[in-house]
Amino acid sequence: MSNKDVVALVGFLALSLAAGAIGGFWTAPATASGGWYYQIAKPSWTPPSWLFGPVWTALYIAMGVAAWLVWRRGGWRAQRGPLILWLVQLFLNTIWSGLFFGLRSPALGAVEIVFLWFAILLTILSFRRVSRAAGWLMVPYLLWVTFAAALTFTVWRLNS
Repeated sequence: MSNKDVVALVGFLALSLAAGAIGGFWTAPATASGGWYYQIAKPSWTPPSWLFGPVWTALYIAMGVAAWLVWRRGGWRAQRGPLILWLVQLFLNTIWSGLFFGLRSPALGAVEIVFLWFAILLTILSFRRVSRAAGWLMVPYLLWVTFAAALTFTVWRLNS
């Protein structure tokens, strides 16, 4: 691996993890002991709070590696479309936290997560054309967001 590859990998990981950190800025106060999220009704199948941090960290790392694998096939110029899709889904991922936790709006979170889900699917499909490994690295993320969508819609319903 060249120095350029290493720098790019670190950059994609940093960007991905930064999106998670921004989302965490909105999430942390709501999920702190006694915070808003603890006070609302949730389904019995809600995962324990301690699980979200490790899962999201692993997913953000996988997203960063996936984008890097695509970038390695010609850089931004050659992979502009797939990488823009990746940036769009990363932005939507971050915004979801702001809507759901920051604004305390399961309704807005439920609407937005539909757009996020489709953006992830489109990213997977575009990544897969460039690198099968990159496409597969994004699949656990889509599965987790599918679960998160079900949880979001249920929380919205329970608290409407």
